[in-house]
Amino acid sequence: QVQLVESGGGLVQAGGSLRLSCTASGRTFRSYVMGWFRQAPGKEREFVAAVGRSDISTYYADSVKGRFTISRDNAKNTTYLQMNSLKPEDTAVYYCAASLRVLSRAVSNYEYWGQGTQVTVSS
Repeated sequence: QVQLVESGGGLVQAGGSLRLSCTASGRTFRSYVMGWFRQAPGKEREFVAAVGRSDISTYYADSVKGRFTISRDNAKNTTYLQMNSLKPEDTAVYYCAASLRVLSRAVSNYEYWGQGTQVTVSS
């Protein structure tokens, strides 16, 4: 089992940047594929980005491609989401997730979730 703690959220103006971090407990971090998801008020949780076990394979939602970058540092048990050129529609609670299964965009693929961190982008 793994526990995930996100940090780095906050309030930023449109066009600005934020970097989210997700730190995992335990010594088997490299066994998990990692994903970032977000949920805006009144909407379903949606996929943002995912990274494979070795930081080589990455997937992105079309809405963030070219603006967001996911990465991981297995030595630090941490996954990052660098968010640039932020837009008001990026406002949401962002969740980190981990899975022992295949790299996937599906919410149902991920067994472990963090508590979420709020990102608010003002226009």
